[in-house]
Amino acid sequence: MNLPGSMMIAFSMYSRIPVPQVQWTKERMKYAMCFFPLIGAVIGLMEYGAIFLFRTMGFPFLAQILPVVIPVAVTGGIHMDGLLDVIDAKSSHGESEKKLEILKDPHTGAFAIIGCGIYFLLYLAFLMEMRPVMIPAFCITFVITRALSGLSVVTFPMAKKSGLAAAFSDGAHKRVVGTVMVLYLIISLLAVWLLTGVPAVSGVFAISFMVFLYYYHMSKREFGGITGDLAGYFLQILELALVMGLAILSHMK
Repeated sequence: MNLPGSMMIAFSMYSRIPVPQVQWTKERMKYAMCFFPLIGAVIGLMEYGAIFLFRTMGFPFLAQILPVVIPVAVTGGIHMDGLLDVIDAKSSHGESEKKLEILKDPHTGAFAIIGCGIYFLLYLAFLMEMRPVMIPAFCITFVITRALSGLSVVTFPMAKKSGLAAAFSDGAHKRVVGTVMVLYLIISLLAVWLLTGVPAVSGVFAISFMVFLYYYHMSKREFGGITGDLAGYFLQILELALVMGLAILSHMK
């Protein structure tokens, strides 16, 4: 077992954080997905640091703008690319085969551009409305989204036998990865509860559960299973849903 090598694979694939390059051996691929949520932990720490720093320095607008930019900067937009591809595919209203072909198309359609603009406007608007009490929970959600996305890769049916998601799914030790993802979820939800209370953890759990169910049924119905693009789509949609939910909860007594 070469866990440092597995971690390097996860970070080099799903982030732009500089790490030593290693070979993608079969043994390392078994546990690579176990380290995927750690990228979310890095993003969460950067988010908290940016918000705290710029609020302390008297730049509240930067404290609201940068948290929208940081996740895309750290990941290089790999998950956002999946979101845009799926928006284009779903907008075709075609059969599963046609939608899968659109996912492979490197060109960006009009619906993806529109969806991208709406996504960031909603993200920024709700983040600006979020009260400071929910900031710790917001930072933890980046671990939760990746834990659920990783869990889907090892438990959901694949739409095709090739591609990034299939490669990580086929190469993973599914029982170990699934167990580790559940542990990430338990620890993250416990942290949300301790830092922000019962309403926040209840909201995060309910939103995550509903979006996860939607992702499962939608991907099976419209695509015949999941792909790397669909995993990215889910991650981005859940991030947005959690930002919206926490912003609303922060205004409730």
